[in-house]
Amino acid sequence: MNRPLMPKATAVWLIDHTTLSFDQIADFCGLHTLEVQSIADGEVALHMVGFDPVANGQLTRDEIKRAEADPAVRLRPEKPEVELVTRAKGPRYTPVARRQDRPDAIAWLLRHFPQLTDGQVARLVGTTKPTIKAIRDRSHWNITNIKPQDPVALGLCTREELQSAIDKANRAVARAEKAAERETRRKEREAAIAAGRSDAAVEPAEDDAPATAGEAPGEESSDAPTESFEGSTHDTAPVQSDAPERPDPWNKDRQ
Repeated sequence: MNRPLMPKATAVWLIDHTTLSFDQIADFCGLHTLEVQSIADGEVALHMVGFDPVANGQLTRDEIKRAEADPAVRLRPEKPEVELVTRAKGPRYTPVARRQDRPDAIAWLLRHFPQLTDGQVARLVGTTKPTIKAIRDRSHWNITNIKPQDPVALGLCTREELQSAIDKANRAVARAEKAAERETRRKEREAAIAAGRSDAAVEPAEDDAPATAGEAPGEESSDAPTESFEGSTHDTAPVQSDAPERPDPWNKDRQ
């Protein structure tokens, strides 16, 4: 549904020139019913000049008469001949009457939603990052008079814009926490691997075990069992053969 360009001024005109109910005016202007009632009671927008939606092509006289006849009917705005182009980039325009409320809104956002970045706060309120930094550091020139107030209640942003910024900031915080957790686990694995390698380097291998005290390197222990091989001359007596001895021809010549 297309909202009027100046919702409060349009509500002022509809209150003064029609018999529409507060609910119908609030639905058409995108305001709360209590806010429309406050405008009618003179508590809000006391000196505001009404904005004629019929003269500006936002409503027709027949549509107003149809809604006046039935309080349950909701006003249907006229489709504009030229589509309005909203700015996607650049700072938000803040009316002059609301600019003095921006420090209060910044303080409220910093207190209740610290996960919001300075850029998000600047886009929501229409301020600059140095101003946000000064309020956060309490170095703002008017810090003693700043009282945190909801920017939605001050009219600096809508509830949908605020909720969208909060959801985006929460997703960014969740991604950062997951990345930090993965980095911690990776460092723990690397430390465990490094500790395992250092322990393996310190423990001696089986082949490199030191020799027993009293033994020279390279010598076998005296307590080790000796192996006997058949035909060995170290631990067995010489074998005597029963065959007759052959005469030695050299001995014969000597004789």
